This record gives sequence, C-alpha cells and structure tokens, in this order.
Amino acid sequence: MRMIKKGFLYQVTFMPNVFPVNCYLVEEEDGLTLIDAALPYSAKGILEAAGKIGKPITKIVLTHAHEDHVGALDTIKESCPDVPVYISNRDNRLMNGDRTLDPNEDQTPIKGGAPKKLKTRANVLLKDGEQVGSLTAIESPGHTPGSMSFLDTRSHALIAGDALQTRGGIAVAGDVKPWFPFPAFGTWSKNTSLASAKKLVGYGPKLLAVGHGEMVEHPVKVMEQAINNLERKLK
Repeated sequence: MRMIKKGFLYQVTFMPNVFPVNCYLVEEEDGLTLIDAALPYSAKGILEAAGKIGKPITKIVLTHAHEDHVGALDTIKESCPDVPVYISNRDNRLMNGDRTLDPNEDQTPIKGGAPKKLKTRANVLLKDGEQVGSLTAIESPGHTPGSMSFLDTRSHALIAGDALQTRGGIAVAGDVKPWFPFPAFGTWSKNTSLASAKKLVGYGPKLLAVGHGEMVEHPVKVMEQAINNLERKLK
C-alpha cells in the first residue's frame, strides 16, 4: 500500500507498480470521507491509512459499483457499521445486480465485474449537484451508466473514478491505452464517456485523481487532449 497526500486528499494505492488500484480519503473537520473501497484485501490498508491520518471514517462514497471499487466495502462496514454509504441513484441498480438499461441510454451491454456477493447496500442515493461534506457530486456516466465524480469545493480537486485513467497515459473511459487497457475493457459507452469528460473539464479542476494511475496537477490541458483523442477515434 502507498499513500500520497495532496491538500485535503489522500490517495491510497494498492499494487502501485503492477496494477494500480486507487481509493481516496478526503479530510474534513470532523473525519474522513472514503471514496471507493478498492479490492477485497484492501480493508486493512484503508483502515491503517485512516489511522495514520488520525481521524475516523465518517462517510463512504462510491464512484461506481465495479468490483475493484467496492471490493473491501463489506469488511470496512464490519469495522465501521454506522458509517453511511453513498452511491448514485443509477448505479445503485448495478450494485444490486440489475444490468438493465433505460430507454434513453446507449443500448450496449454494461461491462465490467459487478459484485455478486456484496452484502452492504447504500444508505444514500446521490443525484447530480448534491453535496457530501465538501464534495459536490457530479454525474459522469460512461464507464457505467451511473458513474459519479466528486469535486472538492475547497481545493477544486476532482476525484473522477474511472471516468478517466492516467495509468498508461491519460485517457477518457473507453479509449484503449495498450500499456493499461483494463479500464477501457470495462467501459459501457464511449460516447457517453466522452460527453461526461467534456462536462468534467468544464469545472476547471486543479487536481485530477482517478481510479487507476497517478494524480495530475493542473490537469485541464491533458484532459482536453484526452477528449480530443477519443473524439477523433469516434468520428
């Protein structure tokens, strides 16, 4: 496990040199908001990271319901039974095993591993623009139909889940990077991802933090480049 601090944000990474899987701890006055729960074996490392910071986890927020983002959720909840879990209203369906699509959504199958044995369920279903502590929830579908990103209103750090990746080169979800193609393989709709990336860059983030890869400071230009790359491929 590796932990890197940028302002109010702590990136907690498992297998950083091989197959990096990130989750995040956002520091608030009264505690920590955990964003995503990484892999099943990651609970010990996440709880140790919170212990090093010296504050309790008071909220658990999920960017989406894929297995490498909810893997340790059940174990963490055993240690923090009263901590509420937040997920988008849309991806709550995926969390519950429902892979059906709405009529207005891209009619391609939902990809990626969704949890089959997960016991924990969300307490709060989020919609676009709602606030979770210092974080603004931003609907950013594409990787999954209900993917969400979170913008820290204090620092303008954007925690984008798998809406983008930085491992193997920055890319919008669905744009295959040969050195790390796995997020693209798990992406539901490239066109929807592209629209979401355009929405996210419009917030002018000062820091980009994603599910797979290093954090990027002053990311707007490279995000725009990633958007242009996928846009060109889809024409």
